[in-house]
Amino acid sequence: MLYALARPLLFALDPETAHELTLQLADAPLRFGLLPAARIPPAPVRAMGLVFPNAVGLAAGLDKNAAHVDALAQLGFGFLEVGTVTPRPQPGNPKPRMFRLPAAQAIVNRMGFNNVGLDAFLENLARASWRGILGINIGKNFDTPIERAAEDYALGLERVYPHASYVAVNVSSPNTKNLRELQEDRALDALLARLAALRAQLAERHGRRVPLALKVAPDLAAAQIQGIADAVRRHGVDAVIATNTTLSRVGVAGLPHAEESGGLSGAPVRARATAVLAAFAAALKGEAALIGAGGILQGADAAEKIAAGASLVQLYTGLIYRGPDLVAECARSVRPSR
Repeated sequence: MLYALARPLLFALDPETAHELTLQLADAPLRFGLLPAARIPPAPVRAMGLVFPNAVGLAAGLDKNAAHVDALAQLGFGFLEVGTVTPRPQPGNPKPRMFRLPAAQAIVNRMGFNNVGLDAFLENLARASWRGILGINIGKNFDTPIERAAEDYALGLERVYPHASYVAVNVSSPNTKNLRELQEDRALDALLARLAALRAQLAERHGRRVPLALKVAPDLAAAQIQGIADAVRRHGVDAVIATNTTLSRVGVAGLPHAEESGGLSGAPVRARATAVLAAFAAALKGEAALIGAGGILQGADAAEKIAAGASLVQLYTGLIYRGPDLVAECARSVRPSR
């Protein structure tokens, strides 16, 4: 209800300004103990060897710098995913770089992994008191050559490993040049082999095995999906997050900002993201967990992802259009019937 009143004011602002203001406003009452936790009945879900309080999570990208974990945890999520974080800080792409398409309940963004880098990111995380299930999404710096990308991911995995419940490997953002090349067979095989070997070393060093998740694009052909599924199985990756934003403009053609470069998220990507999710479910046959993301604007959309094979779902753009009440709505919709 409160978000419905605030939304017109937020939508009058530049989208990125509104995004930053919303996070600051969420933090403010927390400092004075005025932000009660959302009361969502537990509905535990087991995936990746972890037990989640409920199946609804926050997608990476909303809290890129792990600076608002405690406030976001009050919204009732079963888990949070923060990042994408890169080894070194970087400003991202030039502004403006985020655009609303309200008629389609969509967003186009070309943020470009803007973040404070691993050192400041981990300092932010150290200040958080929440101890729920936390995913940390890692990526490469924009100026790291694609043939050396594995070095950035390996450094990211090593640094975040002690702090993460799971680590998400983002090879699917359309806003870092050539990044999606890492989804191709040889490149992905080499990257996952390196990360799997490093994860084994880190598990021995830290005394616990942290799950790995791979975040993929919706713009994949059937052969690519099979190739990625084979690599996931071969290297013991624990989950696939399907999907990131799309380069397609199906469903938004002719709308203001539709032709801006960047990834499209929100309602128009729902059907394609769910189709890719279902294709991974068929290819993996339960050998890795699936996390459904992309176009969840109502509880029925979350339930559709679960029906397509997901164990968990993630929200981002839907929160911009619907506000925090969407979390509880989705949790109710995917709650197992007794």
